[in-house]
Amino acid sequence: MSSNETKSAPAQDAGLEDELYRKREKLYVREVHGIWAKLRNLAMFSLLGIYYGLAWINWNGQQVVLFDLPARQFHIFGFTFWPQDFIYLSALLIIAALALFMFTALAGRLWCGYACPQTVWTEMYMWMERLVEGDSRKRKKLDKGSRDFNFYRVKTTKHLVWLVFSLWTGFTFVGYFTPIRELAEGLMTFNLGPWETFWIFFYGFATHGNAGFMREQVCIYMCPYARFQSAMIDRDTLMISYDPKRGDPRGARKRGTDPKSIGKGDCIDCGLCVQVCPTGIDIRDGLQYQCIGCAACIDVCDEVMDKMGYEKGLIKYTTENALEGKKTSILRPRLFVYIGIISVVSLMLFYALITRVPLEVDIIRDRSALFTENRKGLIENVYNLKVINMDKDSHNYTITVEGLEGIEVKGGAAIEVDSGEVADLPLRVQVPPESIKSRSNEVYFNITTNDGSGIELREPARFLGPVSR
Repeated sequence: MSSNETKSAPAQDAGLEDELYRKREKLYVREVHGIWAKLRNLAMFSLLGIYYGLAWINWNGQQVVLFDLPARQFHIFGFTFWPQDFIYLSALLIIAALALFMFTALAGRLWCGYACPQTVWTEMYMWMERLVEGDSRKRKKLDKGSRDFNFYRVKTTKHLVWLVFSLWTGFTFVGYFTPIRELAEGLMTFNLGPWETFWIFFYGFATHGNAGFMREQVCIYMCPYARFQSAMIDRDTLMISYDPKRGDPRGARKRGTDPKSIGKGDCIDCGLCVQVCPTGIDIRDGLQYQCIGCAACIDVCDEVMDKMGYEKGLIKYTTENALEGKKTSILRPRLFVYIGIISVVSLMLFYALITRVPLEVDIIRDRSALFTENRKGLIENVYNLKVINMDKDSHNYTITVEGLEGIEVKGGAAIEVDSGEVADLPLRVQVPPESIKSRSNEVYFNITTNDGSGIELREPARFLGPVSR
């Protein structure tokens, strides 16, 4: 091993340690304009509008989205769900996961760049920061300047604006778990409960810290998505990429200069693509896990190319195969597989929701005795029914049984169950012995409301008895 090679290993280790333990350098992200910036702003304001506005919308006198944990009720767009309806949440999570895989396979980190809460709130906080402190050059000058009255005045104003917005965010979040109008009334009368107060401040300061201070650190060091996205992309995935064949060698030149005449590529090495990057990377270094796919570098590079009189697209959405001049296909079989699975699961979820019965009945047969024979010679089985009313109103239920000739519930059965309550109903079911053809017979319990609501459920059970000879 040569002396140069011997020295290189410690040098590399030192560089790695320096990268891991280096003090964070504050990023002064430059504002950018362009088609992708407009799409990001549209996504940001749309998502924030939904988040802050949805809690205030009522539907038939009920908050349209409310997770009422004490009552174990989850009201979502007119539907009332209970912990027993966990299967619907599971289906929704499956759809969301598959959609994430599909969009990642299609165009990389679209979720991170346009819809991730960390990105959305960070963009909003950066917008408020620019509003108070000015553009990136003014912010940098302010931080490097003297700590005078103007410095503390501007910084205090910014943090007060951030703090108000953070507390509003925390208030809105809690408003999805406590009716937001009641929460607002309690806030105005200084009558908030201790838990509501705690969670408003908790989520408020969490938002303040993540979007105001940590920002790109959350994406780079805390978010696991960047680490496993490579398993979902391939050489035909659209990624934000710099074209080195066209751009290199880089170098400054006057506007309108033909790059070939000076032996240069189209990149003028202005560094603006680094200045607008919210994670501070240089896209010209190739694909990096820190890239969140926001496309800010595309907008600013296209603007520079336009001013220089060059063709746009030096940085663009493209595939690895396309950059290498190979044949590429964006619409690949794996995308159609994702779309097919998502469509099937979505249709199944939709069908389950529209046919959902807000009633659940567990039928437990008494096992202390297989069967008994009463004084009239009828064979009896004893059951215990647990009736769960998952509707928002209380109901009277009538229970009948069928499946064997002459089968009936002894004395009839009816029960009233309040909304969200579980009621136990013991029943004796009797059958003439001549109707029993085997030791175990399938029967059905019919549970229906008698108040005109139209709720009904049919549940199977087993009836045991002697075989008629």
